[in-house]
This record gives sequence, C-alpha cells and structure tokens, in this order.
Amino acid sequence: MRLVTGGYAQGKLDYVLEAVGRENCRILECVSEEDGQRDGEKQTAVFNHFHLWVRERLRQGGNPEEELNAFLEREPDCIIISDEIGCGIVPLEPEEREYRERTGRILTALASRAGEVDRVLCGIGQRIK
Repeated sequence: MRLVTGGYAQGKLDYVLEAVGRENCRILECVSEEDGQRDGEKQTAVFNHFHLWVRERLRQGGNPEEELNAFLEREPDCIIISDEIGCGIVPLEPEEREYRERTGRILTALASRAGEVDRVLCGIGQRIK
C-alpha cells in the first residue's frame, strides 16, 4: 500500500497517475464491497479523496477504521490519496474536530503500515517514507 498526501489542489492525483500510468489505475472515490479487483484486471486501485470518505463514514455513523482494514485486505497494493487537514485553525464544531482528529490518526496508522509515503506540493512529489 502506498499513501500520498498533501494540501488541497496540489496535484496529488495527477502525480499518482503520471507515476503509475493512467491506464494502469482504477480510481475510486469511495470504498465498497464491489471495489475488489476484477477478474483479469491488473489495475491499481487508487482511493482518491480519502479524507472526504472518512468524513462521510463518520456522518453516517460508520467505522472508517474497520471498513478501511477490510478494503486493504481486498486491495493490499492500493494507493490512498488524502488531503492534509490537520494544519490551520482548530474547528469550533465538535463534529469537525472529531473528523479532523480521527482522520489524522487513521493517516498516521496508514503511514506506518504503508510501504511508501509521498507528500505532494505544487505537483511535485517528495518521498517521505
């Protein structure tokens, strides 16, 4: 598994598609049971906007950690792309603070588990692990 992070609109998806090749990627905006590898396909699952998926799962009362682990069992060679959301002003709303903290903890665990971690700034990736 590979984790790619960086600020909003910094070119993370383009960075990944250029590195892996567009034709070799299957871009996912959410995780579902149907997202497993298709027969005969050799495409890398690219889970884009991971941070938004975490927010939505929390709003729906889901357990993003458990759902993510199930996804990673099905897609161990995936690439997860997430915005960095922990910088800046701490939100006033408790739900937003929970989302921000939970996402940060999940990303920390993912970075520990990942074989590679890249940070993208202005479309330029830097390997940090």
